[in-house]
Amino acid sequence: MNTLQVEGVGLMAPGLAGWSHGRAVLSGARPFVAEAMPTAIAALLPANERRRTTATVKLALQVAQEAALQADIDPSTTPTVLASSGGDSEVLDKICAALTLPDRPVSPTHFHHSVHNTPAGYWSIATRCAAASLSLSAYDDSFAAGLMEAAALAWTDRTRVLLVAYDLPLPFPLSERREIVAPFAVALVLNPVLTGLRMAILRLTPNVERPASRLDDPQLETLRLGNPAARSLPLLEAISNLPLLGAISHSTTSRVTLSTGESGGLELEIEP
Repeated sequence: MNTLQVEGVGLMAPGLAGWSHGRAVLSGARPFVAEAMPTAIAALLPANERRRTTATVKLALQVAQEAALQADIDPSTTPTVLASSGGDSEVLDKICAALTLPDRPVSPTHFHHSVHNTPAGYWSIATRCAAASLSLSAYDDSFAAGLMEAAALAWTDRTRVLLVAYDLPLPFPLSERREIVAPFAVALVLNPVLTGLRMAILRLTPNVERPASRLDDPQLETLRLGNPAARSLPLLEAISNLPLLGAISHSTTSRVTLSTGESGGLELEIEP
């Protein structure tokens, strides 16, 4: 019961704009150039809601939408797990600044966006999803924690789960205490039932005593270390090197390890 199949991937980061482009970079077919990231627009949201949302919400929804469309799932019935190290730091910074002023004029809109599950709420508005949703944080290991939570939900309920992980750089002066080098978001559609419509098969083994996998490209490795959501990059690189759906496969299983903090590491076997 440790197997999942990946049916869709969403990706957004500087130099990795969308899974199609990102896959070409991570497979070595084209060089990594950390060019400016396109602005996420959260096209699923109604116009009024879209104007109210923040960059964090739009980034999370952008990759969620890409993964859902790629997997051809019904987002209104798919449970979600969202993982972020710090949530919407821009909003939190504005609230903290307001608290230093006379009368503490905290904006109701900012307060509304300050909770950790705000992107999950906007995703439910955009897709009319009433399925279970969980938002979590585990500092630098947030992606691995989200993956384990999504896997547990998928296996328990025998259902597809949409996993979304995201983090953006913190504004000054918070950035002096916590540096995130660039925005990064990733989404995976995970299915516990193996079918022919898959991009990769994952086998998860927790509590392994191995260091986290690293990337050979120094710029990508800097990105991996500089954003908690980007700790997913070794997994994405392994998936990108698998043959496309329907292609003849001569690939062997690859393995990557994600840090899970004091509990050791989470080993992932990835095969076509």
